[in-house]
Amino acid sequence: MDTPSSPLADKTDAELLYLAQHAARYPAAVGTAAVRELQRRGLIPDELPDPAQARAQLPPEPETRWPEQLAQLGHAVFRPRRGFFVTPLLLHANLVVFLLMGLSGVSLLSPAGPDLVAWGSNFSPLFPAQPWRLLSSVFLHSGPAHLLLNLSALLLLGLMAESKAGSRRWLLIYLLSGIGGSLASLWWHTRGVNSVGASGAIFGLYGLLLALLLTQRTALSRQERAGMLGLLLYFALGSLVGGLDGPGLTDNAAHVGGLLTGLLAGLLSTAGKRRTQNP
Repeated sequence: MDTPSSPLADKTDAELLYLAQHAARYPAAVGTAAVRELQRRGLIPDELPDPAQARAQLPPEPETRWPEQLAQLGHAVFRPRRGFFVTPLLLHANLVVFLLMGLSGVSLLSPAGPDLVAWGSNFSPLFPAQPWRLLSSVFLHSGPAHLLLNLSALLLLGLMAESKAGSRRWLLIYLLSGIGGSLASLWWHTRGVNSVGASGAIFGLYGLLLALLLTQRTALSRQERAGMLGLLLYFALGSLVGGLDGPGLTDNAAHVGGLLTGLLAGLLSTAGKRRTQNP
């Protein structure tokens, strides 16, 4: 009759493999005995590779350089895809218009008033003869900081809520709110105004977010509601208050007009959607 060659000779292969893989949970002698028994049975090599040596033999991981990382980020931000389709297109449109202004000779750091008028600003003496300025002014900006602030807000809003609102409604309310903000600016500034910027349209998206919070509480998770509410309080309210304390360059009339337009359009579109679903 054979005698056991090790204390673990009566263990099955599976049990030995488990003991070897989880040797840290047991006394060192148990793990060593399990490995030796597995070697005796021919299930693992007699000489195990040194882990440090094995790691040294692996090919080095390719180093990701910052231009590649920047390209990946740009691809994620500017590539239209399902649930995030309109926002990248709007980002493209604003950037292209700004670059075209620069290529035409306009100072991008501080565009002059006549240059902005030539490109389609919301200039009160030309209204209502040129009503298209109500919308064209939404795609113009008065400098890099103005552009980046608006585009960063638009990007954050799009990532958070375009998929919830739907891309068609997102685009429609953006455009309507831009027009609403321009009209509010003309109405408020009785002495005349030469206004540019996407902030009225962006505030309309804030209004849409508020409409979603008021009408689709059950369709949004607690985390989504908290994120939207935080965005509204921090950015929308902060921008309005900051505009009151600023040097007068912020067109709060356009902000409020866009916000109310987006809120009203959001509530109406939600009510219409409910009637369609429940005739």
